Amino acid sequence: MIRIYTDGAAQGNPGPGGYGTILKYNSAVKELSEGFRLTTNNRMELLAVIKGLEAIKRNDIAITIYSDSKYVVEAIEKGWLWNWEKKNFKNKANVDLWKIYIPLHKKYKPKFVWIKGHAGHAENERCDFLAVQAATNGVWLIDEAYEQSARASQA
Repeated sequence: MIRIYTDGAAQGNPGPGGYGTILKYNSAVKELSEGFRLTTNNRMELLAVIKGLEAIKRNDIAITIYSDSKYVVEAIEKGWLWNWEKKNFKNKANVDLWKIYIPLHKKYKPKFVWIKGHAGHAENERCDFLAVQAATNGVWLIDEAYEQSARASQA
């Protein structure tokens, strides 16, 4: 089984943000993180999941994703995402990321497990560290979809 641990962070919401992802398979461990100059916590939580799934090379191994984001876990496990998709994501946030996530979900069919954040779970604490570091180190990418929608809403 592949285990993916994820976390997202934003310094201000919106503000600079980042994600941290850890993939574990047998004895192999891979860490991923990136920071963005303007984004939201929920976007980073979802992007952490997406980046974890995009890093997988095989689709014949069961995948479990551990996240402290109720936004992400409940949207998927409670089926809200599929209702949002049927309604063309009317009045929903992060549509661009959900549309990236959906084909990955259909390909890998991951199971999600919600874990309490900041509760001493080693991988979650490490993901939090990676996400916060990426959000605060000043080496930021541009979350173009978010910034474009933010500009449009201000116009």
